Amino acid sequence: MQAMPLPPHPEQGLLFSCKYGMTQGESLEERLLSAKEAGMDGVDFDGAASVTPEQLRAAAAQTGVFIHNAINHAHWGKTLTSADEAVRAEAVANLKHCLRVSHAAGGSGVLIVVGVNGDGPEGPDRAREEISKAIPLAAALGQRILFENVWNGMFYEDDGPRDQSAQPLADYIDSFNSPWVGSFFDLGNHARYGDIAEWIRVLGPRIVKLDIKGYSNAKADAEGKWKGFVEITGGDIDWANVRAALKDIGFTGWVSAEVGGGDTARLKVVLEQMKEALLG
Repeated sequence: MQAMPLPPHPEQGLLFSCKYGMTQGESLEERLLSAKEAGMDGVDFDGAASVTPEQLRAAAAQTGVFIHNAINHAHWGKTLTSADEAVRAEAVANLKHCLRVSHAAGGSGVLIVVGVNGDGPEGPDRAREEISKAIPLAAALGQRILFENVWNGMFYEDDGPRDQSAQPLADYIDSFNSPWVGSFFDLGNHARYGDIAEWIRVLGPRIVKLDIKGYSNAKADAEGKWKGFVEITGGDIDWANVRAALKDIGFTGWVSAEVGGGDTARLKVVLEQMKEALLG
């Protein structure tokens, strides 16, 4: 039996990865190896629906690629906030599958989207009840359940100002009163709603892992449309302030790129941008 890969030594406290969906190849193993050849420290696996825990464990062992996390594969369609009890039950089953997938591959957490604002004002309470059902399994497997800040209309005002606080998200995480629940903080997703460095400081040690992408608040054309998501270092995020905020909270750990992927050469460019943004 092949040994599982060991986690690499962090460079200046950070480990760099890409989403599995950013890679190219004819097989699971080829795609994992592409990330390794690009110099990534590991992979954040967003293909959990396509594998069994045993299959991903075998691929990690065969390639020597460290898979640090799994991503809930159906959280937008099968929401934990749904008013439909059957949908919520399926959402919990998906979460538990991802916990097992991450554990089997040697990872330490699962990224989930809590739900959507369209499920109604009771949605956050429903999601808390459902997620709590998975916490015993998460604890048994040593996995963190990590909420990503996304454009779902929850814990921020979609049509609100651009100086909003991360406190509502922090309060929701705290409401679980569990060390197994935290933040998978996306450094680009809420750049249009608030100061990213300030969000980092507010969330503090709740942040377990990071996603990274670029965002531009500049207007792209005469019609006033926003440019939106761009290359990691191509927008107007103040990365020096982000680095300072991460230092302030003592963050160390995994950072996952969530941008347009491609072949190994493209992944190398993404890695260079990640390091430029976060290492300076």
